[in-house]
Amino acid sequence: MISQDTICALSTPSGSGAIGIVRVSGPDAISIVNTIFSKDLTKVESHKATYGIIKKKEEDLDEVVVIAYKEGKSYTGEDLVEINCHGSSFVINELLMLLIREGCRSAEPGEFTQRAFLNGKLDLSQAEAVGDLIASKSAKAHDVAMKQMRGGVSNEIADLREKLLNFASLMELELDFGEEDVEFADRTQFKSLLAEIQLKVQSLIQSFAYGNAVKNGVPVAIVGSPNVGKSTLLNRLLNEEKAIVSNIAGTTRDAIEDEMVIKGITFRFIDTAGLRETEDQIESIGIERSYKKANEAKIILFLIDERDVELNITDIIDNFKEKILGKDIQVVTVLNKSDTLTKKQAILLNEYPNILRISAKENQNIEQIKDKLLQLVESLKLDDNATVISNIRHYESLSKAQEALNRIEEGFEVNLSSDLIAMDIRQASHYLGEITGKISTDDILGNIFANFCIGK
Repeated sequence: MISQDTICALSTPSGSGAIGIVRVSGPDAISIVNTIFSKDLTKVESHKATYGIIKKKEEDLDEVVVIAYKEGKSYTGEDLVEINCHGSSFVINELLMLLIREGCRSAEPGEFTQRAFLNGKLDLSQAEAVGDLIASKSAKAHDVAMKQMRGGVSNEIADLREKLLNFASLMELELDFGEEDVEFADRTQFKSLLAEIQLKVQSLIQSFAYGNAVKNGVPVAIVGSPNVGKSTLLNRLLNEEKAIVSNIAGTTRDAIEDEMVIKGITFRFIDTAGLRETEDQIESIGIERSYKKANEAKIILFLIDERDVELNITDIIDNFKEKILGKDIQVVTVLNKSDTLTKKQAILLNEYPNILRISAKENQNIEQIKDKLLQLVESLKLDDNATVISNIRHYESLSKAQEALNRIEEGFEVNLSSDLIAMDIRQASHYLGEITGKISTDDILGNIFANFCIGK
């Protein structure tokens, strides 16, 4: 499926820089570039860098290095030319205009990678991983994207799908010999295979919690009463004075957010307004937003201080958790101002060994919080060597495949006819095929590649 259009785009970031790379891909890529280049690319070896001049009529526009990828041996699977020019905005714009005048059109977002998929250079999950790799902000997100781009997800899905299709074919073959009462598909063997596939699909579904956290970052809400030290803790975690710190209750009236990377994982910390009863209309709005942010978080750091120690801490924590709607939200209770505890308070606190003790003001035990956050995220990982999915589209397709697999299992239990079981097998295979692009629609492709940058 090779498009007849020849496309061009800047593949490096826009703006001034040392070098800019302009890509041209399509059936006329080499002939179009030839019209403005001082050397004949048809006589140049594929994949070989060639120095020359870009010509604008009789004038020299720029000295460039050009690489031609011929006979489909390229990223897109088409003839492709990369022009390495100086990173002047003027030069790049003039070069693109020259290419368009000679017959190119401007590439759509993600069109180079879309062509790579359509021409069989990548499957759909690998193509999506290219976008994830470009967008990765941390070492862990980079690792997950690289494994997926190299076929980690694709290989496992293809293997599961092939096994399902093979068995479905055997069951459908039986229908052609219905009157002869023959059985080509070994039911006992397939039940064992079905259990294996269900286990694998379940493992991939469960890996999404970790993969999504790594890819998109982990939102962490810092919640507690006024003057408990939320803003001070945020500043300590970020190592900068991000939030205003004051002894006046209700200083923070809106959520303050910032990100940091801890050992390869991105955390997005959210400082919220202090939780209390108030008649101040503006502060009330801030408190309402605090609960909203808490419910949107994956982890909540619930701060208490020495004022709470002589009260029933369990009741305080339970009362807060009742207002949190998300079932999967992890709540970590943190006692701030631990350096001010009396002996009596310290003894009372010994009844709560799971509460982290810190002093944000004195910068004590802040690393314990970071370690706890990492521990919670890493606990989502099933196995260091297991394949991880990080894409919501993959998660949804796997969930639908799991439902179809469960129907197959139920069908065997009630001795459902072969033709109906075969339909569910085909259905499960269909949803697995959606992940790698064996089954795809223009809407799916449009949504995926629209999120890419132009030039990739």
